[in-house]
Amino acid sequence: MLIISILFLAFTATLLFRFATADGDFTLLSKRHPKRQEIEDKVVWITGASRGIGIFCCFFRYPENSAVFCAGEVLAKQLAGLGAKLILSARNEVELERVKQQLRGKHAPGEVEILPLDLAGGEDSLREAVEKAESFFSGAGVDYMIHNAAYERPKASAVDVTEESLKATLNVNVIGTISLTQLLAPFMLKRGRGHFVVMSSAAGKTPAPGQAVYSASKYALNGYFHTLRSELCQKGIKVTVVCPGPIETSNGSKASTERRVSSERCAELTIIAATHGLKEVWISCQPVLAVMYLVQYMPTIGFWLMDKVGANRVEAAKQKGSTYSLGLLFGKKKAA
Repeated sequence: MLIISILFLAFTATLLFRFATADGDFTLLSKRHPKRQEIEDKVVWITGASRGIGIFCCFFRYPENSAVFCAGEVLAKQLAGLGAKLILSARNEVELERVKQQLRGKHAPGEVEILPLDLAGGEDSLREAVEKAESFFSGAGVDYMIHNAAYERPKASAVDVTEESLKATLNVNVIGTISLTQLLAPFMLKRGRGHFVVMSSAAGKTPAPGQAVYSASKYALNGYFHTLRSELCQKGIKVTVVCPGPIETSNGSKASTERRVSSERCAELTIIAATHGLKEVWISCQPVLAVMYLVQYMPTIGFWLMDKVGANRVEAAKQKGSTYSLGLLFGKKKAA
């Protein structure tokens, strides 16, 4: 009996340690490595591919007027290394060319295609982009569509968000992304295969005080793409929703002392999730990961916790302090 008790305590301690040091959900971390055969020689289209990092989640403080991307450039580099045939999209063609020249792999940089794209450009512009993407690589068609582009304005209270900010966020994060999906999906259905990888956010899984509109846009994406998968999975269409928390920027800045997932690790885990066909994954260090688990499995406690943090977090953002410090529970605005 004593031996059983000791083993149980050892197992519990190990589990708690793994959770405390985890940078993703347990299912994701159990997969360990990407499946190269699922990526090699496949056509992968990435939006938001000209920037290194910038997905911001439920506790993350960000710079003024920042565009939002998650490891777009880093993701492209890792996919190129796995032998993917890449199509890179963003608004800035010069930046896309810069990224292209840095890629190395079986089909990079020589065969990498550049496709300038503005998700807010309207249906005709998006349709033209889809037709061009489908025509690349001798008309092989897009195997993976990685929705990585997103947009967010500086934090503000839910009642203070301007109409301009509301429309700008929803046009890119929701309307543009869904419209692009609707235009591309018929081509995938005709081939009987296709995979949408959606860079959502922890703000699409938990309340995100100070980010109401951004959070709403990510909740909308989660709902749409999980429903899309349910409708089309038997026709060969896969969907992976990726929800990152705070990510360390690739420009080397050290805006705070909190532990964050690196852009390289975020990209690696995203590829692991996609190649293993996972439906939804969470990428974050603590305490955000714990909040996500609480809201998912013990919502009463999770929502109570976020209610305690809410007003303090908005105030901390105004003062340019840490917006995911545990001190927010007690009204402390930790300096950046």
